[in-house]
Amino acid sequence: MISRAVLVTGSSRGLGAAIAQRFAGSGDRVAVHHRDSQKEAESVLSDLPGDGHILIKGDLSDPHAVREMVDLAARQLNGLDVLVNNAGAYGGRDRPHPVFGLDYAGWRDAWRETFEVNLFGAANATWAAAQHMRERGGRIINVSSRGAFRGEPEQPAYGASKAAMNAMGQSLAIALAPYGITVAGVAPGFIETDMVREHLEGPAGDAIRAQSPFGRIARPEEVAAAVHWLASAEAEWASGAILDLNGASYLRT
Repeated sequence: MISRAVLVTGSSRGLGAAIAQRFAGSGDRVAVHHRDSQKEAESVLSDLPGDGHILIKGDLSDPHAVREMVDLAARQLNGLDVLVNNAGAYGGRDRPHPVFGLDYAGWRDAWRETFEVNLFGAANATWAAAQHMRERGGRIINVSSRGAFRGEPEQPAYGASKAAMNAMGQSLAIALAPYGITVAGVAPGFIETDMVREHLEGPAGDAIRAQSPFGRIARPEEVAAAVHWLASAEAEWASGAILDLNGASYLRT
């Protein structure tokens, strides 16, 4: 088994941590990335099976920090084979931003802050990673959202940023294919993580689970398995695809 060098952004908790665990469990060397969650990231790192894993820090809203972070990961892992653009912001500073819920300055801040991470951060990380993959190929997986397709009325910048991420990924799937680099995405619905626990345990919990005919939401490990497959050698022909992972809670045509 060949050990690959894998960078998972936003992997100090939740889905990112599950993705890091999945790659490490298959023998890969993983860079666990965080912005300001040192303690949580160290805990994820210590729980990864195997060895050769590293911890890196970087603010995805800072283009210079993004390139330094990707280059550092490549140096310490002796190359870069897989980039998972998982880190994301669910609205400006993770707060709702409905059109009638903010003043004009707050509205503009929400859009800027969301796109800086979800689109520009992912785009910059992709550019930096592609420089290391150009000679030997690689895999880039974008973590999008069903919100890119169904709309997010309370977090419109989030939905728009994920739709833009999808378009970016499909454009780059074409552009990078001649270099042996595939680009694909996953579009989950609700995932059972700490970020949504308060919603699941509150009065809206039953309604959230009822969105899927399975009567539940996704487990992080289920989404991580799909990401891992899209990064495999067998999934080259899935380049450009965006895999819906929402338990039939939203079906697009």
